[in-house]
Amino acid sequence: MHTAERVRRIKPSPSTAAAQRVRELKSQGLTIHDLTVGEPDFDTPDHVKAAAVRAIEAGETKYTPVNGTPALRAAITAKLRARHGLEYTDAQITVGGGAKQVIFLALMATLDEGDEVVVPAPYWVSYPDMVRANDGTPVIVDCPESDGFKLTPSRLRAALTDRTRWLVLNTPGNPTGAAYTPGELRALAEVLLDHPHIRVLTDEIYDEIWYDDGAGLSLAAVEPRLADRVFLTNGVSKTYAMTGWRIGYGVGPADLVTAVNTLQSQISSCPSSVSQAAAAAALTGPQDFVRDTVEVYRARRDTTVKLIDEIPQLSCTTPGGGFYLLVNCRAAIGQFTPAGDRIGTDEDFARHLLDREQVAVIHGSAYGAPGYFRISFATSTEVLTEACARIAAACAELTSSERPS
Repeated sequence: MHTAERVRRIKPSPSTAAAQRVRELKSQGLTIHDLTVGEPDFDTPDHVKAAAVRAIEAGETKYTPVNGTPALRAAITAKLRARHGLEYTDAQITVGGGAKQVIFLALMATLDEGDEVVVPAPYWVSYPDMVRANDGTPVIVDCPESDGFKLTPSRLRAALTDRTRWLVLNTPGNPTGAAYTPGELRALAEVLLDHPHIRVLTDEIYDEIWYDDGAGLSLAAVEPRLADRVFLTNGVSKTYAMTGWRIGYGVGPADLVTAVNTLQSQISSCPSSVSQAAAAAALTGPQDFVRDTVEVYRARRDTTVKLIDEIPQLSCTTPGGGFYLLVNCRAAIGQFTPAGDRIGTDEDFARHLLDREQVAVIHGSAYGAPGYFRISFATSTEVLTEACARIAAACAELTSSERPS
């Protein structure tokens, strides 16, 4: 069967592939210490689930407006006003089946063949392929650990051309947890103000999972002169442990939002009505769940960072948000396993952890970060502690030279 070029030019998600491999090994009876899943291990708050039940019982099971129910739009507006001091009208809001769909539709609505999208690396695995699927060209900008895995003004300026249509800015980021300060955002904004043809897609899905002093701010709030060029995307998946409910949203210029809604009207009509009722309850209801889970994540982060830094071949930068560590394993590359196999890449290293110690991680090259691997600490402290002990054991058996057969 013929497959369209747009499909052939993209790759399956490495994180999805890793999760599938873990499921296969578990089905064989193996106990896998899984650090791959970017999904909260908490249940959705009870008041959110109750709101969904009420919606079902009230018969709220029909089509909704393409851009979401009035209640959910009002909840989104209130959240952005309270958190960032930003004001949006209904014509500037779109609601989709997860933030991932909203981002994809924004790119679909704006890219033509040869248009460029600046993607700082390390990046979430889907950004480059989303760009390619929509005929664009991802321009990958390396943001090394020495810069905190953050895009600097000079690196941004060097990447921009007349063909640049978007900058993607994920903060706090996946896979690094790097969280931009207001000052760092202002410095990037100064560059962008000189290039009025460029829009900024801010992926803020981890915005509430924040560990540094003060709440993180959106680029649109830090530099109001960019507000009509920023498309802010977010959702309820990570903050409220609602990954399976599939609700995300985007806010920004009315012309862009209209284009996104037009596409959605032909693709999925609208998100689930019941999920929208639950999302509205999450955004407007008690926020104790958010505060409590962030403190749990903070404790897990601190434990995992300490344990990783005790392993001689490994090191990591403490993340400012999210629930990921990007671990530097370059010192292990070039070493040999007990079987005499050379660790040539970060993917080899991740395979070594899985084969020898049943610890599943995702190799850094999947995120544009060769020489690293990603750990998700959205799992219990017990799992993290045992997994880190197993990682240490796997590293301890590596040698600098191939053992004689």
